[in-house]
Amino acid sequence: MQSNNTYLATSPTEAKNFDTVELRNRFLIGTIFNPDHITAYYTTYDRYLVGGAQPVSKPLTLEAIDELRADYFLERRELGIINVGETGIVRVDGTAYTLENQEALYVGRGAKDVVFENTSGSSPLFYYNSTPAHKSYPTEKISSERAQYVELGDDKNANKRRIKKLIVQEIIPTCQLQMGLTMLYEGNVWNTMPAHTHLRRMEVYFYLDIDANNSISHFMGEPQETRHIFMQNHQAVISPSWSIHSGCGTSNYSFIWGMAGENLDYGDMDGVKINELR
Repeated sequence: MQSNNTYLATSPTEAKNFDTVELRNRFLIGTIFNPDHITAYYTTYDRYLVGGAQPVSKPLTLEAIDELRADYFLERRELGIINVGETGIVRVDGTAYTLENQEALYVGRGAKDVVFENTSGSSPLFYYNSTPAHKSYPTEKISSERAQYVELGDDKNANKRRIKKLIVQEIIPTCQLQMGLTMLYEGNVWNTMPAHTHLRRMEVYFYLDIDANNSISHFMGEPQETRHIFMQNHQAVISPSWSIHSGCGTSNYSFIWGMAGENLDYGDMDGVKINELR
């Protein structure tokens, strides 16, 4: 298991003075998947942890990284996993859960053994988020049939998209973690526009379904002091609570959103008018 980096919290006053390199160093998570390894990136934003597991030739076991100072990974945490590859298996304390593409698994605090596996040569890609947890909730799979779907935007504004809610309070109980998937329809490029902030929660976006000839420009920063980061397929970006989190691609794409903080109200956000962004 690879503990690649720790991302320390950054204030908006600092961020507006960063050049491109420093901005990327502070907020961009460039490598989520590494064959036959588990990556782990610890942040001091609500102690949020992001990573990926790519089992190829062997099962991969989730272990506690040094930053957790724990005997095992989920000693004081909960975990959300979404498979963005081919069919794979996650074993939690000996129980096997088969995840198809775009299906999720929630693992509650106290689970000791979490193992990622492929199936007969398949190529699963397990993206995960983890947050501190104050109590234990049951491990549950959220299939595509069990997910909740919301249609937003329109073709005129190039932001027509489908939201697939997976790990949210309307489906399963969690301490603070929420995760889901947003898919833009062909010909649409803007996500989360109009933009918003939410002081009570932070968020991480993980972009996918982007081919090698295209890119995403992710917008962040205070609404009147915005910055952008160009991103490629299977990269993630941290969004502090004071920052907007929006993006525009050179083609349509998808992204996984994960968030944590003071409450579990998906609609808790402070909207920003488009013509007031700077």
